[in-house]
Amino acid sequence: MRRRDMFLGAMGAALTDVLPNPSRAQGNWPDRPIRLIVPFPPAGGTDVISREIAAKLGAATGWNLVVDNRPGAGGNIGLDAVAKAAPDGYTIGMGQASNLAINPALYPRMPFDPLRDFALVSTVASQPNVLVVAKNASYQTLADVVAAAKAKRGGLTAGNAGSGTVGHLAGEMFALRAGVEFVSVPYRGAGPVLTDLLGGRVDLFFANPLAVKGALESGDLRAIAVTSAARMRTLPDVPTIAEAGYEGFQAVNWTGLVAPARTPAPVVARLNEEVRKALRQDEVVARLAAEGSEPMGSTPEEFRSFLTAEHQQWGKVVRDARVQVD
Repeated sequence: MRRRDMFLGAMGAALTDVLPNPSRAQGNWPDRPIRLIVPFPPAGGTDVISREIAAKLGAATGWNLVVDNRPGAGGNIGLDAVAKAAPDGYTIGMGQASNLAINPALYPRMPFDPLRDFALVSTVASQPNVLVVAKNASYQTLADVVAAAKAKRGGLTAGNAGSGTVGHLAGEMFALRAGVEFVSVPYRGAGPVLTDLLGGRVDLFFANPLAVKGALESGDLRAIAVTSAARMRTLPDVPTIAEAGYEGFQAVNWTGLVAPARTPAPVVARLNEEVRKALRQDEVVARLAAEGSEPMGSTPEEFRSFLTAEHQQWGKVVRDARVQVD
């Protein structure tokens, strides 16, 4: 019996050394680099925000955060890597509206459950879409767009940067609310949409603000409305869709920091504290504003409530508009 107990004790110690032990993350955490997985390519909006936050956290705490870009499948590949990582505080990820709230309604099978497989750390930033038209388009206001869509057989054509993107679904959401039809024209990214919009081959575009900033400044495009609840700092003269007669309308892209489920609560709390501190820095607020974004920041509990509501909103849009991805 003594030999058996000694053998089992040795096996237990060996397994403790091999298997991930979440409690170990608490004592001297972090005592090595933290990997921040970004599920989109370098230089995109999510990547820029992630690197800004990583730099600010590193400067404030001395932590070494290493950005690891894992693009693919609408962000599912990178977030799946986070979900399946050891819950020891050394792998975190920058989630987004698309992979955390929209994709579960779009894809028949998901590699992870956003509400079950992650410890939600904090929301980070939100960014509206801007409804833009070419400078020579006949419509000047949102009411003009609605009237034109009702008058044109089959509705207006709405370019988007890809099926299932926030811009695409914001357009579908507005069409449902206004009782009109938009013919969705998907492209591979915002650049080709902009080219065809300027060339008169599509009628309108619910765009990422950065993608159309230059064309708005040059006067080649005209901004009709923004999809956020409040006006954008960088486009103060452009009304919100809610202001234009659609009370309560809001459709924004957003980012949020997540960790694997079962990451120790003290680690999540410390990450949350530092992220929210960074989001209050004037430099970070100004950097986000330049990209058309607003800082968010939340408790983990607030993030969970927000994500649950986003699931419901985008799931309804996907179902009602019968959106599908190839």
